[in-house]
Amino acid sequence: MSAMIAPPLHILILAAGASRRMQGRDKLMETVEGQPLLRKLAYAAIGTGLPVTMALPPDRPARTAALRGLALSTITVENPQEGMSASLTAGLTALPDGVAIMVLLADLPEIDLQDLQAMAKAQGKTPDLIVRATSQSGVPGHPVIFPPWARGALAAMSGDEGARALLRDQRDKICLIALAGDHATTDLDTPEDWAKWRAKQGVSGGQ
Repeated sequence: MSAMIAPPLHILILAAGASRRMQGRDKLMETVEGQPLLRKLAYAAIGTGLPVTMALPPDRPARTAALRGLALSTITVENPQEGMSASLTAGLTALPDGVAIMVLLADLPEIDLQDLQAMAKAQGKTPDLIVRATSQSGVPGHPVIFPPWARGALAAMSGDEGARALLRDQRDKICLIALAGDHATTDLDTPEDWAKWRAKQGVSGGQ
């Protein structure tokens, strides 16, 4: 039996959220390692050598400006208030048919190039499975790589549920990949979350 050939892989970064719990601040513009979180993640994604597409809202020009000069594509999510599914739908529409998609949430400050490379390597070995990152202790998180066969179900999602229903329904077709520490599960939604995380990292800073 011949080895299965992995489909091409594209990275889709979902960055259209409203940061509603940040008290007027934009969490994707918070400084991480000396640059906006959004740019840090984009740079890591580009470092894989894979095609990168960023889904952005229409009303956050600072996010667009933070990506200036980077080799990626951007798409505008016209209805981001409808939740994560709107970003997924916009991304699926923009990406070529027949490719696997690594869905990366833009609010994960600890994700780095090595994490994304590990995910891509796992996809190459198990191309017909959903590949999902976990924390080092095994807690499921992000990013998640969806094979081409999953795109129809992703497109049918609605609201802010994202891909949760698909991941539940297809749990027997998921390959879990443990990333370092809590890289896959650390997301920071409030100023308090950011302050605690920075204290833990031993750094100071803000917008």
